[in-house]
Amino acid sequence: MKQYTHLIWDFNGTVLDDVAPSFASANRLLRAHGLAPIESLDRYREVFGFPIVDYYQRLGFDFSKTPFEELAPEWVAYYREASTPERAFEHARTVLEWARKAGLCQLILSATEEGMLRQQCTSLGLLDYFSELVALDNIHAGSKVDVGLAWRARNPGARALMIGDSEHDAEVAHAIGADCILVSYGHRPKEALQRTNCLFVADNAQQIISFLEE
Repeated sequence: MKQYTHLIWDFNGTVLDDVAPSFASANRLLRAHGLAPIESLDRYREVFGFPIVDYYQRLGFDFSKTPFEELAPEWVAYYREASTPERAFEHARTVLEWARKAGLCQLILSATEEGMLRQQCTSLGLLDYFSELVALDNIHAGSKVDVGLAWRARNPGARALMIGDSEHDAEVAHAIGADCILVSYGHRPKEALQRTNCLFVADNAQQIISFLEE
């Protein structure tokens, strides 16, 4: 078994199954501002990315007309409606339970606002799996690098593996000196993830567990 001490989980699209609600919320926001909706879920996964402010610009928003600071809470309101009730990926639940039995310390490193993240984990019945929720103090979904580096400073000896669903997760893992694997069932297409420096892209829970057991 690989000698990791910590599994660092991204949340949205990795643990939380919210791709469809995010797609629906983006289209509701676009229509509310007179913009063309994203034509398909595949196209959503192609255009989505971090930082979210850049993603909004790719969707066609003009911040000189409507500032990002006004759009973000509007999207959050639509998202809360679309994602109720919340659900977790069964792939994630399987790995979370395996890792707990294996004695690995698990935490979430997320671009979600901390209060929302805690509420979602509680709603999903997953909070007890995690020793720590490392999140942002705002709803603007910017970079996770700074909060990741702060975690690393508190845990300098941790041998960590990050599990995420975006190129940004690979960037964060590199910044904090963690290994990284990505999952293909989240917000970004597999082809894009394979172009990162992650160790590999997993399609299911068994592939993640098999990697950890090697």
